[in-house]
Amino acid sequence: MPNRLSAPKAKDPIAYSLHLKPFRKFTLDNGINVFAVDAGAEDVLQLEFIFNAGNWYESQNLVAATTNYLLKNGTSEKNAFEINEHFEYYGAYLNRSCYNETATLSLHGLTKHLPELLPVIQELIMDSVLPESELDLYRQNMKQKLLVNLKKCDFVANRLIDEYLYGIHHPYGKYSSTIAYDAIQADSLREFYTQYYKHGQCSIFVGGRLPENIEPLLNQYFGNLPLNQKPIPDIKHPVEAAGEKKYRIINDPDGIQGAIRLARPYPGIHHPDFSKVQVVNTILGGYFGSRLMRNIREDKGYTYGIYSYIQNHMHETAWMISTEAGKDVCEASIAEAYNEMQEMRDNPVSEEELLLVKNYLIGTILGDLDGPFHILGRWKNIILNNLGEDHFQESISQIKEITPKEVQELANKYLHPEEFYELVVV
Repeated sequence: MPNRLSAPKAKDPIAYSLHLKPFRKFTLDNGINVFAVDAGAEDVLQLEFIFNAGNWYESQNLVAATTNYLLKNGTSEKNAFEINEHFEYYGAYLNRSCYNETATLSLHGLTKHLPELLPVIQELIMDSVLPESELDLYRQNMKQKLLVNLKKCDFVANRLIDEYLYGIHHPYGKYSSTIAYDAIQADSLREFYTQYYKHGQCSIFVGGRLPENIEPLLNQYFGNLPLNQKPIPDIKHPVEAAGEKKYRIINDPDGIQGAIRLARPYPGIHHPDFSKVQVVNTILGGYFGSRLMRNIREDKGYTYGIYSYIQNHMHETAWMISTEAGKDVCEASIAEAYNEMQEMRDNPVSEEELLLVKNYLIGTILGDLDGPFHILGRWKNIILNNLGEDHFQESISQIKEITPKEVQELANKYLHPEEFYELVVV
């Protein structure tokens, strides 16, 4: 029995030996790979169907996102209300999301209700009708939302910085417009749906308290569907980055705040520097105690918060610094961000600060391993990015072993102001 009269000894997270609970893989009759993590104390699970149906594969802007949204809005047997009512009756939540390369149907619910929920998911995958009435409503709502968001400097900055990095015609750089919404036709959606959902490539990730018959259950409803019968289309999208590096945009002449984005291309998650660069990024601006935060928020009072992060896509990656500040101090904020880059290039980080950041990163990962859904999310990132099952342990080792000298070398390799696109939107 623990002694409740004395506090337990503090232990740095870096001292922990972390392990990612392994998944079980099985394959359905039609070739769908299922990655299962059986864990957790509660009778709940998460089931995710991941299709190669992101905007990387669309030939017309917004078709992928619109198709994904309308999957849940009607079949030949059920309308949108009946579909939602079915999942709510069983206390479940079915969401859909569209990303650059992938699109998902994601179920959260009680394990015991899985036999009642799976047939409707099968129906959505094979028999969605993408009704025009729902398309009209979606188009109207999205246009209204867009018009509101275009008045916000941070929304506009997020759109423009991606355009500068990748090009307006690249899937990572193109963005929505009222003209693009008006141009969407139901026939284009049904064609995309047929190719990338009914006859597309799919993987399944499931985690939680899994029933003993999870494999035959999934095979019963999804193992005979015409999925995974054709290879994924090999579509190339060359990057067309902007030649100019500095931009100042007036979005609202009466605005009092500016959105700042500093961004540069970065080699990506498969590059050998990636895990150690996460440490460098955290020191610079990756957490609340970062150098950018201490300088620009705490010392100068220019902003409520400033962060840097690695914007990791499957094909391209960028290193981004993001903040909003008063328009009269935007230029000063940029100058201070460059000063912090120079400080990291010129001087090695102290052992004390580096240990703090290592503990923060390991502690964050430790928190992310709490529960089957977080574990499943870790595996999903590893598997979809083709990183290999040893990636988790390798990244942990690199975080723990990085030295002040290596931090300085990486800063000198990547943190040069002339390589960053610089954008201010007021």
